[in-house]
Amino acid sequence: MSKLKYAPKEPDYPDFKSIGSNFTISSGKKKRGRKPNKKKQYFTSDTDIAIKEYLATSNQDERDAIFSRRIHYAFYKLAENLIHTFKFYYTEVDDLEDLKHEVICFLLEKLDYFKPEKGSKAFSYFSIVGKNYLILYNNNNYKKKKAKVDVLKADEDEGVLHQLGRDGRKEEIKQFIDYLTEYIDKHMFTMFKKDKDRRVCDAINVLFKRRENLEIFNKKALYIYIREMTEVDTPVITKVTKILKKKYKELYTEYNEKGYVRI
Repeated sequence: MSKLKYAPKEPDYPDFKSIGSNFTISSGKKKRGRKPNKKKQYFTSDTDIAIKEYLATSNQDERDAIFSRRIHYAFYKLAENLIHTFKFYYTEVDDLEDLKHEVICFLLEKLDYFKPEKGSKAFSYFSIVGKNYLILYNNNNYKKKKAKVDVLKADEDEGVLHQLGRDGRKEEIKQFIDYLTEYIDKHMFTMFKKDKDRRVCDAINVLFKRRENLEIFNKKALYIYIREMTEVDTPVITKVTKILKKKYKELYTEYNEKGYVRI
């Protein structure tokens, strides 16, 4: 397991030369349009295949070989991107490489829980698993540093994101939000069918979980923050927020009546 602590090399992916001599390239003009998104290149189709092969065998030597050669690098880059994208910098370790190592070990522990036959995408699944781990880790360390929290009051019209900012019944709201985030984690893939919607939902859920160390909690700032996290347009964020607001009210009614939420 100690080998996981060092940055892995990127796997050698086959280039077009290996496909065959019949491969041709069009000489037409370049098409205008958006530049391709290269952010997920480290998590390739071969990574997906490798994960399935890893899960299909019970031979530990085979699993170790598959992981080290074809999965480790993807997990390393995923951990790196999660840490920097969501700014998980409240850490007990001196070097972020050590934190990446901890995330990779956690992802490795959760590999057997991934069920590709259910239609889940490996990148989405392990992104959520990694984020949840870092949220708990980050929040615990944040509390130890006793950082102050500034949560602003919000009007009813400002939506589900601002229910967290109310001063009254803080402990009760805190417990309910813990139920809510767990519910969203479990039901996100049934609540939202489109990848963009799921990314927004997941980003909002991340903010719910990190509510104790958010320095800004007003509607405009949150929308900007979510856009930066997800790279989707405001109408998509608004649509997802409305759905979550409705679910929030539905679950909060259940919580007030029963004292808990059925997850």
